Amino acid sequence: MKDRVTSAVTIIFFFAAIVVFNHSFPMALNIAIALVSVLSVYEIISALGLSKNYILLVPSLVFACALPFVVSSYFQFLFYFAYTVVMFGSLIIYHQFVTFRELGVIYSMALMIPTALETIINIRDSGGSHGMFYVIIAISSAWIADTGAFLAGSIWGKHKLCPNISPKKTIEGVIGGFVLNIAAMLIFGYIFQVLYYRHSVGVSYVSLLIIGVIGTLLSILGDLSFSLIKRSCHIKDFSEIIPGHGGILDRFDSVIFEAPFVYLLVQVLPIVIN
Repeated sequence: MKDRVTSAVTIIFFFAAIVVFNHSFPMALNIAIALVSVLSVYEIISALGLSKNYILLVPSLVFACALPFVVSSYFQFLFYFAYTVVMFGSLIIYHQFVTFRELGVIYSMALMIPTALETIINIRDSGGSHGMFYVIIAISSAWIADTGAFLAGSIWGKHKLCPNISPKKTIEGVIGGFVLNIAAMLIFGYIFQVLYYRHSVGVSYVSLLIIGVIGTLLSILGDLSFSLIKRSCHIKDFSEIIPGHGGILDRFDSVIFEAPFVYLLVQVLPIVIN
């Protein structure tokens, strides 16, 4: 538990620093997302036993690293196209050493993970001067839902949610995740509107409520999805890079599912109302 708390505090301070220095060094968020993307892609490829397949591994890591720095939609499409051509070209050239199953697994994960995490940058940009508040909501909602589920499950958990996928997850934990996440989103909105801006800006509590509810569901979906992958790979954690938590992917699996949702939602229902 001590390692878990220490690691959590370190991660929070890391992202807090990115928030604080966003105006003076906005590229810090891009660098952080690129780092998380590369480590996450590498962790899942390693878990699948394909880390020695350099023909497919190297282009995937390069793609994961480069995508968060590409702003133009034209060049993003170019990166997707180039990565696809390289991967399937490698399959043809090295078909004696590379199977379609290996390519399919690596290709799908290398596309999904960086693309989902890259929406965090889009969330910041779409939020204008309040973009980093949007980022805080998107990331913290996923983590708070996880925390609520962990705490409630540890204290009151009796009824298993999906014992064949994740034996430790309980229905009581799910309820705790909903309660804590919804409360936290509404409190964050109040702090931002009343205490930080003193009513000079408005906050949509409807948007925050939706994020609290749907975000918790997506957090559970992400957690269970990657738990299923871990069970299929017969591993406990994707790595041990974060003491008490496991790997980067163990910490960001729920964010991968929630960040795109928050980005789509704020296009329709902005959190901050000027």
